[in-house]
Amino acid sequence: MPNKIGIIDYGISNIHNVIQAFNYIGANPILISCKKDILSIDYLVLPGVGAFEKGIKSLREKNLIESIYNHINADNPFLGICLGMQLLMTKSFEFGEHTGLDIISGYVKKIPNIDKDGNKQKIPHIGWNNLHTTQNIKLLKDIDSHDYMYFVHSYSVICEKVDNIIASTSYNNINITAMIGSNNCYGCQFHPEKSGSKGLKILENFINL
Repeated sequence: MPNKIGIIDYGISNIHNVIQAFNYIGANPILISCKKDILSIDYLVLPGVGAFEKGIKSLREKNLIESIYNHINADNPFLGICLGMQLLMTKSFEFGEHTGLDIISGYVKKIPNIDKDGNKQKIPHIGWNNLHTTQNIKLLKDIDSHDYMYFVHSYSVICEKVDNIIASTSYNNINITAMIGSNNCYGCQFHPEKSGSKGLKILENFINL
């Protein structure tokens, strides 16, 4: 029986491109909007754009959080994209302080608008930027350190444990966490669905974990 790929629809992202990307690689994803649907899913994806507070509030209101925990604790593959990655963290300092899913220890903070040389920089971080991979894992099969991905974000992840960082990028001399992981739970700060053939390769690697 083919693996079932679920994409969580919690009203905080335009998931059309994510659906399209998974369809392109032959995954035929299922939209998930209630907790019972997660029970039959093998691979779970949490996309997202926008504010952290709104994202965690929406997951809570839709009663999805416990099912997400159960999926991850069973070591079933999980992928958070952009805001979906940030929601995996302990907390965020975006417009206040907000508690996250606390699946990976750390926090989310605004990207500094001053670089290490004291020069003012443009925020958000938008556009193509290359990865610096730090781990050799299945999710990064055929991904070279220095492949380019597409980013759109103003806040970045700070992991408590270096081992949870699997790739980073540099924006105006500022180091930014680009990918995180713990067991079979992963997050991408960039948008693989908008990152051409290499982004699609990451999604393909994910559904083959």
